[in-house]
Amino acid sequence: MRYVAISAPGGPEVLRVAEGPQPSPQGSEVLIAVHAAGVNRPDLLQRAGKYPPPEGASPILGLEVAGVIVACGPAAARAVGDRVCALVPGGGYAEFCVAPDVQCLPAPAGHSLVEAAGMPETFFTVWANLFQLGRLQAGERVLVHGGASGIGTTAIQLATAFGAEVFATAGSPEKCAACLSLGAKAAINYRTSAFVDEVQRLTAGRGVDVVLDIVGGGYTALNLRCLATGGRLVQVGVQEGAEVTFNWMRVMQKRLTLTGSTMRPRPVADKARIARELQAQVWPLLESRRVRVLVDRVFPLDEVRQAHEHLERGQHVGKVILQVRPDEGPA
Repeated sequence: MRYVAISAPGGPEVLRVAEGPQPSPQGSEVLIAVHAAGVNRPDLLQRAGKYPPPEGASPILGLEVAGVIVACGPAAARAVGDRVCALVPGGGYAEFCVAPDVQCLPAPAGHSLVEAAGMPETFFTVWANLFQLGRLQAGERVLVHGGASGIGTTAIQLATAFGAEVFATAGSPEKCAACLSLGAKAAINYRTSAFVDEVQRLTAGRGVDVVLDIVGGGYTALNLRCLATGGRLVQVGVQEGAEVTFNWMRVMQKRLTLTGSTMRPRPVADKARIARELQAQVWPLLESRRVRVLVDRVFPLDEVRQAHEHLERGQHVGKVILQVRPDEGPA
């Protein structure tokens, strides 16, 4: 099969398309003929040598795919011919990829496989963090940082669909407009406005119940100032650093909860539970188009370097996708 190889840790120039053996499904795994794969920031970190795959995972980049099942392990519950999208621990930038059957979800009706490839990583992450850990409820207020990112566009739509009021931050007027179009009540351009002041103004000084943050670093202390009493800070990324300084008295006085998670190292059983909840509660929203996947750009596999460069520039709105096979169109 053709797949993306890394010649040495480094920038996008180290990526190349190579040929190697295709994997075989074991146990309850399935083999997917990959039509498209999502490009995510953890891929950039792995390429740079800063995010090694978990033990036993494929060293090939790629954490989400969509395609057609072409073979099943002896204990797999799915069938050859199923159109699926899947969260995988690695191996997505390839013509074939194995996935645990419980981490596969049906490609939603009415969606292309290119669209479906942009679902697993962001929907698993947002559901597990915003709703399971963050306990977001209807009627609450949530601040979503990076509102135009894959995580952000997903979080805005899901929070809105489940009855929360959403404020988002983004880095340009165009990105702020995209956040508003997805249902955010307000979008704050963090380059021109202090988001803490804006949140306080928008909430009449009360603050928000939940902050979903992909930034970390200096944002942490600012996020605590944005939270209402009993609020929850949910961390899903640390683009500006994992080492932070903040005032514990603010946490104690406001009875705040600080939490967060990574998805890739979690046990398969955890991911299976998330997948079941997504299929029951979120997939109907996708099939009715109340929630959608924003595909910013699609690159052929041979242009994987350009795909990484595009994501690193940070000018995208929504998902960046690698197309591995011709898209079949909506089912």
